[in-house]
Amino acid sequence: MPIQILMPALSPTMTEGTLAKWIKKEGDKIKAGEVIAEIETDKATMEVEAVDEGVLGKILVAAGTANVAVNAPIALILEDGEDASALSAAPSTPSAPPAAPQAAPQASSQAAAAPQSVVSAPVATPVAASGHRVFASPLARRIAAQKGVDLKTIAGSGPHGRIVKADVEAAKAGGPVATPKAASAPTTSGPDAKQLADMLGMAYTEIPNNNIKKVTARRLTEAKQTIPHFYLSVDCVLDNLLAARAAMNEAANGAYKLSVNDFIIKANAMALKAYPAANTSWTDDAVLQYTHADISVAVATPNGLITPIIKAAETKSISEISNEMKDLAKRAKDGKLKPVEFQGGTFSISNLGMFGVKNFQAIVNPPQSCIMAVGAGEERVVVDDGKMVVRTVMTVTLSTDHRSVDGAVGAEYLQYFKKFIENPVLMLA
Repeated sequence: MPIQILMPALSPTMTEGTLAKWIKKEGDKIKAGEVIAEIETDKATMEVEAVDEGVLGKILVAAGTANVAVNAPIALILEDGEDASALSAAPSTPSAPPAAPQAAPQASSQAAAAPQSVVSAPVATPVAASGHRVFASPLARRIAAQKGVDLKTIAGSGPHGRIVKADVEAAKAGGPVATPKAASAPTTSGPDAKQLADMLGMAYTEIPNNNIKKVTARRLTEAKQTIPHFYLSVDCVLDNLLAARAAMNEAANGAYKLSVNDFIIKANAMALKAYPAANTSWTDDAVLQYTHADISVAVATPNGLITPIIKAAETKSISEISNEMKDLAKRAKDGKLKPVEFQGGTFSISNLGMFGVKNFQAIVNPPQSCIMAVGAGEERVVVDDGKMVVRTVMTVTLSTDHRSVDGAVGAEYLQYFKKFIENPVLMLA
């Protein structure tokens, strides 16, 4: 039997993705480890490698198809000795679950007969009569197929109306049918932006939201709704840092070119090492205090924001951080980051100083407890030893999850950061 290639889960939060591009075409020979397609996940556009060898017999999901569920078949591979006639024995498109219990054994035997790539194939996602897909968990679809329950008659109680196991069991038992969560409904009773624009005759161009922007929007909304944000700002004098940066870049002879942001990453890493109470995450059972400072740095890409991570930044020199950050930022913009390079992190930095922004407040990136918003360095008149002098000053604002990093802890942390950023020689020890 042909081997099914399934839509892989390329990040922990991914439930569906967009099949952006096929690298291989039908009839091409495939070796294990070869890149066969590009998939746009909830974080980035990533390459997918083949697990099995053979010939790409049939593409089930065309390039550009959005909202392809994780574990859904996307293509079929013909093994050695098989020809195109073998494709007729494999389902080319997902089919609806059986309408009667007696059909379930047949579906189960077909699923067991076909070898699969990556993970076991889920029970096919049903499509409603209106043409819209019914979203259900793989376990819910499997139980529905076994018990002969029509998923089109069930309202899901999971996230975004997704049908879960409990919904199927309740429907089979004849109990009350769950209703979708109210959180997915609009928060206002008035028209949305599109409806209002249509009503008023306002001209506009629709720019479709990709998966990265959708997930970012959802996570930021959840962060502001569920995390008690607390904000603390401090001014930092950069004259010593700018002098040290100029001297180090001149001595490097082109081996590296340090930016102010590289010093900010290192200063935060050193501050977290010196004051680990801010290097935490909140859970209901305990506060997790991390051993290393894994610094997430917000990078703007054509597809949206992503936060590549400098792992264990406290153990790296400023030049190492600089070179690594340049590489991560380039691959982030090209959509070539690996999941391990942008998932996790213990502390985030968002720097808008290069755009002339003086001061702003960033949104905490869960499950982290802190994110630092960095403003532009600018010449200001300050009082030094009773005299008015001109200094280059930068304002930073720390947003914290008040459950794990309260005001006192955040204020103490900023003192450590200020010490390192104003005295960069301390970061070279």
